[in-house]
Amino acid sequence: MAGQLAMTGPVILRIVRDFAASPERVFDAWLDPADAGRFLFATPGGEMVKVEIDARVGGRASIVERRASGDAAHRLLYETIDRPRRLVFRFAADPAEEGEWTRVTIDIAAKGDGCTLTLTHEMDPQWAAYEQQTRSGWTMILASLSRTLGE
Repeated sequence: MAGQLAMTGPVILRIVRDFAASPERVFDAWLDPADAGRFLFATPGGEMVKVEIDARVGGRASIVERRASGDAAHRLLYETIDRPRRLVFRFAADPAEEGEWTRVTIDIAAKGDGCTLTLTHEMDPQWAAYEQQTRSGWTMILASLSRTLGE
């Protein structure tokens, strides 16, 4: 019967974190291969084996970390690069099909001598079961970013 199917929208995950560093420094860390290799998808026991970033709209990034369970590959496709305010990229972790991208938005606002970063991850409802795992992952990444920035 019409009207009985529940339409579910995307899963919207939001994480907010303050940084002592300037908005420019925080923004640039996301696009600098040396910095990104220290915090983006890096785990305590892993070894970063590939960090390639083509930091332009339409550019791609490939980040691969060797972990005990095997290589963890992550792909990004940049949609918006508005330094130092906003970075938007499509994101997929391998193995993933081309249609399985999700969208991540990084908004950075100046706050005193530092800034506030708001990360928003929009995921298809099919990934709802991974919401907590994804939130934990981004929380860990933002903590690693803070360490990378020397905080």
